[in-house]
This record gives sequence, C-alpha cells and structure tokens, in this order.
Amino acid sequence: MMHVTPPTRPPLDEGFVASLRQRFGDALALGEGIRRQHGTSEAHFAEALPDAVVFAASTEEVADCVRLCVAAGVAIVPFGAGTSIEGNALPVNGGVSINLARMDAILAVNAEDFDCTVQAGCRREELNAHLRDTGLFFPIDPGANATIGGMASTRASGTNAVRYGTMREAVLSLTVVTADGKVIRTATRARKSAAGYDLTRLFVGSEGTLGIITEVTLRLHPIPEQIMSAVCGFDSLQGAVDTVVQSIQCGVPLARVEILDDRQMAAVNAWSKLTYPEVTTLFFEFHGSPAGVAEQVETVAALAEANGGGEFAWSNQPEERAKLWKARHEAYYAAVNVRPGAVGWTTDVCVPISRLPECILQTRADIDAGSVPASILGHVGDGNFHVIFSIDPARPHEFEEVEAINRRLVERAIAMDGTCTGEHGIGIGKQDWLVAELGDAVDTMRVLKRALDPQNLMNPGKIFSL
Repeated sequence: MMHVTPPTRPPLDEGFVASLRQRFGDALALGEGIRRQHGTSEAHFAEALPDAVVFAASTEEVADCVRLCVAAGVAIVPFGAGTSIEGNALPVNGGVSINLARMDAILAVNAEDFDCTVQAGCRREELNAHLRDTGLFFPIDPGANATIGGMASTRASGTNAVRYGTMREAVLSLTVVTADGKVIRTATRARKSAAGYDLTRLFVGSEGTLGIITEVTLRLHPIPEQIMSAVCGFDSLQGAVDTVVQSIQCGVPLARVEILDDRQMAAVNAWSKLTYPEVTTLFFEFHGSPAGVAEQVETVAALAEANGGGEFAWSNQPEERAKLWKARHEAYYAAVNVRPGAVGWTTDVCVPISRLPECILQTRADIDAGSVPASILGHVGDGNFHVIFSIDPARPHEFEEVEAINRRLVERAIAMDGTCTGEHGIGIGKQDWLVAELGDAVDTMRVLKRALDPQNLMNPGKIFSL
C-alpha cells in the first residue's frame, strides 16, 4: 500500500458535531474503526479517513446532512459498498461520509413497463433476487455486489455490457440531493423525452461530485428463455481476441464474453479450485430462444476453431453457470493473491473494437518486459479490458514500474481514440489522463462543477482539480 502523510486540518467544529448528533443520534459515528472503513480501499491508494460518518436512512436525511455540511463548509462524500477501485469514495479532504447502505429498499417494480425504482443503497444481487418471480432481471453486472447508487455514480458496466449496455443506458431517472440541499428528480419513467437538459446523464458518472443520488429508476429486461455458457481455451492471445471481434462483426448478439489470459487462468484455478487449462481463455454466455442460442453457438464455435480454439465446455445448468461467473468475478482477488501479502493495482482502458487485438498484445508485451506479476482480463466484446498487478508493498520500486506500465497503456489507448477508463471512473487515479483524453472539454466540466457546487464540497478532489 502506498502511504502518504494526509494533509493536516482542524477537527470538526464542536457545534457542527453537536448539530449532527442532534439530528442523527446513533446514526452518527465518530470512532476511528468506522471512519477507517470509509477511508480505505482494496486498491493501492493511501487511506484518507473522514472526520465523521452518517448512516442515512432516507432522502430527507441525506438532504438534512448536506444542508448542515454546506452551512459549516464541510466536505461531503457519498459511500455505498466501497467497491470502487480508483479512490472514488475516499474522503481526501476529510469531512463527512454519508453511508447509504441502509437505504436499500426496492420502492416499486412496474413489470408491465419493464422498470423499477430502488433506493441508492440497494445491491444489484438483492434486486435480481427480488425480481426473479416477475420474469425480469437487471443485467448490469460489474462483478462486485455493488450498490445501485454507486453503479450509477461511476457509470458502471461489466460483463453484460456488450449485449445490454452500461448504467448510461439502464438509468431512466434519478432522485438527487444537490449541493444546496434541494431534492430533485431528473426525469420521469417515460422511455424517451425531449424535455430540457438531460440531467439524468449529467449525474450518471459524476462520482458524487455534483450531488448525491438517493433513488434510481432502472430499465429491466426479460429473463432469457435459454441461457448457455461456454469456456474455450486458445493457443494464442491473438486467436482469442480475433474470435471475439469476428463474432461481433458477424452480428452474433453475445450476452457476455470475457477474456482471461494464461496468467489469469492459473490464478483463477488456484483461487477458485478449478481445473481449466491454463491458457488464454474466453468465457461466453448466450441468451435467446433455444433456436437462436443454437445458431449463435454454432457460429462462434466455428470462428473459435479457425482461430486456434480448443474444445468448448458447454453448460446450460444454473449451478455450473454460477460457478463459472463466480470465478470470473473473483478474478481480481485471484490475481492479487498470487503473492502473499501483495497489494493490488488494477487499471482499465477501452478502445474501438478494431484496435483491441493490437492494444492487448502490446500491453502483454509491456507486462512481460517488467518484473511485477500481472494478468489481463476484460469485457472484450466492447473493447474494454483490465490489467491487474500484484505488488509487493516492501518493494517501492514496483509501484514506480507499474505506474510506468499503466502510463504507457493509457497513452496507447488514447492514441487509438479510446478512453483511459471504460468503467472504473476517474476518481483520484486517472485525473491527468482525463485531461489528456478530452482536453478543453474538462474546462466545461469544471464550469458545471462550479455552478452546481460553488463551495466544492461534494466529493472534492475527484475527477479533476478546481
């Protein structure tokens, strides 16, 4: 873990703390243990503890907390499940972390309209368990059992994005507490609208820097009639990536397609007690009617064979599919723990699909030339992949080496007209690359930030500096 001395700042004013205590009672936490839970992450960033934590139970409580903080000039940082990995929820300026985990209600399910409304603290797995009997599901799957509010705040995507899109497409409307303590609703449940500015998309991906999302209305999808999963190993990284690109070019509506290189497969086998061949591997999932799935499978199998793919391991059994995707979702922990006591550093980029083979192969060569164990995995169906490094914290030079590899990776992606982050967000980790990617457009973002949060109290220090 990279440790830096946090900036010194005066303690919270006693009168302000008393006002928080009067309003929130036992829902206000000042102990170091709770504050540390809200000031550390699973990634390599230094801890940054809040001065206080408020466990909000309603939109009204969030608004009351924001008003008190704004009046006192105290920073406000929303906190969901704490699964973000670019330091998105670290309170770098101290202040109050507002924990939304208690706001986990499913407020409405409109099955006939294919939508639902939930509080921000609702977890995606619990939502899908609730929806199961309706024949509908919420497809956005970033891997972690994240909160819906956090997923909206970081514009999350994940394994199903190639078929169902990201949170950008999934969110119909938001309830947001703004920086002046007002409660606004950004849109109705209508499937389309030309009414004014698209405030929903403004707040989706804003990482809590413009306001705090407290309720989310989501687009739902029918549970597919047939779901088939498959695993296929390849004799080369190039062959695996080419299979994905060609499948998409052939119009195959892949629901999921994940790539794990040979190092990642070795880590997954060790961590999840599996026995897959330790070669570059694709995890597939196909959704549709039985006839449609059979046609998809036939096309992809032929492409894989032509590109050096081995035997497919197929399954339409829920238990087998769950085991497969559980192993994929735990790939981060598997990769980091190839070295006992290691610290994880994970990064992601996204490039146009035609440039994906080139970007991945050049990145693999860069990693192979280094000394830090690392693996590649990702949602290759939409051009998004990750690199996970396993760093020995007793070797500071490894952080420098990884930083250099990450810099070259991001520069490579941007040069290909890609992005420095496909789904992790900017947080504190990729602010320089945001400017490199979008240039003067970042100044427009700053104008919006100043207009909506003139005191710079909403998750300050994230996305860009003012």
